[in-house]
Amino acid sequence: MPHFFSNKRLIILMVSIIVLVGLIGFSMREREAVTWPEKFVRDSTGIVQFVFSQPAHFAAGFFGDIRDHLQVYEENQLLKSRLDEYASLSAELESVKQENDTLKNMIDADESLTDYVMRSALVIHRSPDRWTETIGINKGQQDGVEKDMAVVTAQGLIGKIQTTSEFTSTVQLLSDGNRTNRVSAMVNTGEAPVYAFIEGWDEEREGLMLRKIESDADVEEGQTVMTSGLGGIFPRGLAIGEITEVEPDEYGLTYNALVEPAANFYNIEQVNIIERTSDSLDGELQMEADDGGEEEDEEPVELQEEDFENGGTP
Repeated sequence: MPHFFSNKRLIILMVSIIVLVGLIGFSMREREAVTWPEKFVRDSTGIVQFVFSQPAHFAAGFFGDIRDHLQVYEENQLLKSRLDEYASLSAELESVKQENDTLKNMIDADESLTDYVMRSALVIHRSPDRWTETIGINKGQQDGVEKDMAVVTAQGLIGKIQTTSEFTSTVQLLSDGNRTNRVSAMVNTGEAPVYAFIEGWDEEREGLMLRKIESDADVEEGQTVMTSGLGGIFPRGLAIGEITEVEPDEYGLTYNALVEPAANFYNIEQVNIIERTSDSLDGELQMEADDGGEEEDEEPVELQEEDFENGGTP
């Protein structure tokens, strides 16, 4: 024991550890104010950090500026090449528009599935428990907004109008997993388009499901998906997304594809409401079209009864 107390270094070390543990426990307790020693240490440390940080920031900024200048030069060269491509694409698009107008005039076509009117709106509401299902916008019936109108952002289609009031509306997003949330779509294969349905949302892979693709269709990853205009609600040509996976369905008769949405469903601040100007079938005509197959099926039965009455054989 006397030998222990004679070792001053060990005693100083033990006392320092005890004091350090006490200071740590004292500083970790909940307090409303900071003690003056802590203030002194913080201020002193802040002054030292400020003195040393200024030269470091200056050096980092200097080399960062050099790197930024090099990147700006490379981006400038890339943008110049893209401008040349844009000019050629603009000329090609203008030529296609002129040809389209000429063909429409030749067949006296006044309407097209690509015709629509656009209205802008702001997102004013988003429920946390339905973040990927619905959003609220500041346009309603007074602004000409109606149920089932398409809603897009600058990137592509995000959903359709679900309900409307006088001054606001609710938008059902494509990411809503409701099976009735369908979109008639087509895949741009470079040749004849392949038609299918956007139906459902895969939560695990965070993508839209493109279903009922014909087994012999030339569909593969990287192809773009857009609205077909055949569903009677959306105009033709609105961007939906890009195919990332293709797989057979559970029965092996058709294929399903996972589509990465072109639009971001999470960060939405401003949208555009699309009103399709080309007419779709009226309700009565649609019912007649649906019942047409049943009427045709009844005709052979009547003919068979007449054959029996005339003594013929079926």
